[in-house]
Amino acid sequence: MKAARYYGPGEVRVDNVEVPVAGHGQVKIKTAWNALSATDVHMFSATLTTLAPTASKPNKLTGEKLPITMGHQFSGTIVDVGSGVDASKWKRGQKVAVALRMSPSYNQQAQSILREDPSAHHSSLSAPLVSCLKETCIPCTTGRQNVCPKATFIGIGGRGGGLAEYVSVNVQNVHHLPANVTFETGAMLESLAVAYHAVKRCGYSLGQTALVSGAGTVGLLIVKVLRSIDPDATIIVSEPNVARRTFASRYGATVVDPISSQGIVLARVYGETLGVGVDVAFETAGTQTSFDSALMCVKPHGSIVNIAIWQQSPNVNINLLNAREIALTGIMGYGGEYPTALRALATGRISGIEDLVTKKIQLQDVVQEGLLPLLVKEETEVGILVQPY
Repeated sequence: MKAARYYGPGEVRVDNVEVPVAGHGQVKIKTAWNALSATDVHMFSATLTTLAPTASKPNKLTGEKLPITMGHQFSGTIVDVGSGVDASKWKRGQKVAVALRMSPSYNQQAQSILREDPSAHHSSLSAPLVSCLKETCIPCTTGRQNVCPKATFIGIGGRGGGLAEYVSVNVQNVHHLPANVTFETGAMLESLAVAYHAVKRCGYSLGQTALVSGAGTVGLLIVKVLRSIDPDATIIVSEPNVARRTFASRYGATVVDPISSQGIVLARVYGETLGVGVDVAFETAGTQTSFDSALMCVKPHGSIVNIAIWQQSPNVNINLLNAREIALTGIMGYGGEYPTALRALATGRISGIEDLVTKKIQLQDVVQEGLLPLLVKEETEVGILVQPY
């Protein structure tokens, strides 16, 4: 089968690889769509290399070295079920999406299988994940696996990925897609879970105001989540790209072009909030200018939530942060919000996220038509889906 494989910064190739089998505790999925993410782009551009292995140094959980198959946001159909899987729940032909955050405790089901069947081979049980499980790991034992120091993603740390025709995944990470949720929407579920996690981290509530810096996929989904909490909320989106501002405006946000004039974001925020400032600013752009604006626009006792992956760490006016007692919070992926995101789509609380898909491409075009356009800020693309066959 064909798979897009990451060889290192700036080098992604489409190779012929062996078709995976459904191991013990796994299901084999035929990929329908894989959504390219900011993480994929940052890996490709060498901004983010810490989560991926190298050609000489394997990932501590997966044991794999480069090259690895990419893709960590995908949906598809179950085509085979491995031993040790509840056959009454998981069947061939079911439509599914995959939540791919892995940590030493992610494979607790597989650990249980090992206890029941000591003869089971570690290789079929994603052994590095099982053998790394530590009861002394505070994040893993308190439900915060996303900040486990050894955590990684499938499609980044190894063990296959969604940019391939087939992938075998531990069943614990697989979620049934409701009939009203399309494969395209299912591939974007992880981004929606990230948006929910960002909103949860700041405790946003009815009646509060918000600034969202950057209207990429996650920024726009944050707007949707905020709107689902408060349909009448004041939300300002700062985004230099006119096409992305159009999306934000369509979602009911007040939009502003941050490069149109100096201080324009601050002026718009204070105008919309009667001179008070916003309760929370979500930083998804990852630029010094956007971070400075966020800090100036948040009212005393407000919050800044950083979602962005930075090429270079920003300078922080710590005295202003102190003077206003502003809470600065970071997030890493998502915690337990994936089921929340799935329920929101199933019930219609969140709808229309497939509108963010501005391009669909084939696997052989993943670099030229996918990763490279997302690197160019002037491009009009928001969400790009890849069909890997």
